Amino acid sequence: MMLMAAGLVVAVIALEGTGAVWRLLPGLLFCVAWQQSDLYWHLGLNRHVKTGRLLQKVGLANMLTGWRGLAASFLFSRLVGGLTTPSWLLLSVLLIGITTDILDGQVARWTDTQSKLGQLIDAETDFCLYLAIILILLQQHILALWIGMIMLLRFCMPLLAALVSYFLLARPIRFSSTRWGKYAGLAQCSYFLVLLAPPQLAVFTHPIAFPLLIIMISLLVVAPLAQIVTNVRSAP
Repeated sequence: MMLMAAGLVVAVIALEGTGAVWRLLPGLLFCVAWQQSDLYWHLGLNRHVKTGRLLQKVGLANMLTGWRGLAASFLFSRLVGGLTTPSWLLLSVLLIGITTDILDGQVARWTDTQSKLGQLIDAETDFCLYLAIILILLQQHILALWIGMIMLLRFCMPLLAALVSYFLLARPIRFSSTRWGKYAGLAQCSYFLVLLAPPQLAVFTHPIAFPLLIIMISLLVVAPLAQIVTNVRSAP
């Protein structure tokens, strides 16, 4: 992971110069260190979801999730450092996030390494990546403020409910996704792709932008409610 972070630094030097790196580096180092520490703290959860057997390796699936986390760290470090993120770069990071999000679950099933650790870091990584993308889109006025607020609430409502359950009611947090959550995530990613698509594709993206927005908002309202219901039903 550190080698990949170093590769990002080299790429920034080549494309944006050393001045950009000095603004990027503090945030990137902090985010990567936090990401690796969070993984270390929760290694005890690296147990098979069905058998409870402790897995001896972090595994490729969790590595793919980690790469998505590195992408989120990269975007956050650009935000903190005051660097402008071009649309093409944001689109590239989004595509990396979508690809790894699809692959990590598939790889975990193929290798029979589905774990509680994977569920935890997958949820955390998705939260961080899409939060960073939303903030950058708002910063660059590509995304309307009221739409961004709905997107942020989609993540914050179940997170707040889970924290209340954990700290006030002493109940475990359920991190597994729901069907509605997956639909909402798919709609949100599709809307991001429409917003970040090259101008040459406007003839295709403009007609679907508004219907997709309506579908996405509806799902973003339903998804956190479904997550809260799931947590309530799973409570002892």
